[in-house]
Amino acid sequence: MYRIPLFDLNFGIEEEQAVIETLRSKWISTGPKTSAFEEKFGNMLGTAHALAVSNCTVALHLAMQVLGIGPGDEVICPSLTFVATVNAIRYVGAVPVFADITGESDPTISPEDIHRKITPRTRAIIVMHYAGFPCAMEQIMGIAGEHGLKVVEDACHAPLSEYAGKKLGTIGDVGCFSFFSNKNISTGEGGMLVTNDDRLFEHAKLLRSHGMTTLSYERSTGHSSGYDVVAPGYNYRMDDIRASIGLVQLDKLKADLGRRAQVRSWYEEALASVPGLSVPFAGHDGFVSNYIFTVVLDSRFEGRRDGVREALHEAGIQTSMHYPPAHRLSIFSDGSDSLSMTESVAARLMTLPMHSGVSLQDVRFIAGTLRRLIERSPLPDREIKP
Repeated sequence: MYRIPLFDLNFGIEEEQAVIETLRSKWISTGPKTSAFEEKFGNMLGTAHALAVSNCTVALHLAMQVLGIGPGDEVICPSLTFVATVNAIRYVGAVPVFADITGESDPTISPEDIHRKITPRTRAIIVMHYAGFPCAMEQIMGIAGEHGLKVVEDACHAPLSEYAGKKLGTIGDVGCFSFFSNKNISTGEGGMLVTNDDRLFEHAKLLRSHGMTTLSYERSTGHSSGYDVVAPGYNYRMDDIRASIGLVQLDKLKADLGRRAQVRSWYEEALASVPGLSVPFAGHDGFVSNYIFTVVLDSRFEGRRDGVREALHEAGIQTSMHYPPAHRLSIFSDGSDSLSMTESVAARLMTLPMHSGVSLQDVRFIAGTLRRLIERSPLPDREIKP
């Protein structure tokens, strides 16, 4: 459908063979492949514990549960994030308190606004490492330490991304990752909770499978059929079919991230001379996952961003928008929150194709198309033509 799609799966014969091998093993639910996936992922991050779960949303929910967040507690979180980040707070009866982003060049949560939003009811902070780029973790961890707050890292965009020599997801109390179909690591659905805290890990592991003291696979390796249920848990397990795909994806990850870094460098060079837009995180020299590539149109395009996207669509370039501000969604909006920077940037933010299959020719075509569109501004919304 598109000349240049927004995303493309990095799948090949290896993933097919891994699934066939698992099917032929006749153990397809949580078992040896899941354990191997957890161990390999944890080793790559350098974290003490990794727990595979059915998706990142449930990882965030478990994080809230094991950290003791409950009804009436306040959790500070970004608004510029996928709604799952916020839903997890609501799952435990807590109150999401939205913080603004740092700015147009850094659309991660603002440490200064976090500090302003702290009240006696604040119990935790959730950060989201936007596009795989790190939040200001030194400042945020300092604020958390000063006020006795827990920190959860929504690292769904950020496998292997680094901050000051540490992998994102391993800096706070709990890190949560996504393996949804369009993520850097794709298993269809799936997620991972990581932590260096033994107690938090054991609690999360218990809650992942109905609060049962043993898993089916553990019981199948011996003659025991007994177990106890010691907590009101959930069915949040990953299955071995998805875990087998994840193992192959981990083998491909470093090469894929290297290619994405090259694509980003092409974008930054090609767009540097295009007027009317800026590139968040331009010039960032740390190792990051480059999950998505976004640009921010200038103020001339306030209210006209969708017209630019439509014109790119007609030119065969698929785009997206990450994300509509969560504090303006009907379920969370009470009319009281105003996050001026988040609202301004979100109205002009646009996601361009980013995956290992994007070529230099693709990037030049996208940049040239954007230049022609911008040079013809001002134009009415949804009527811009390439």
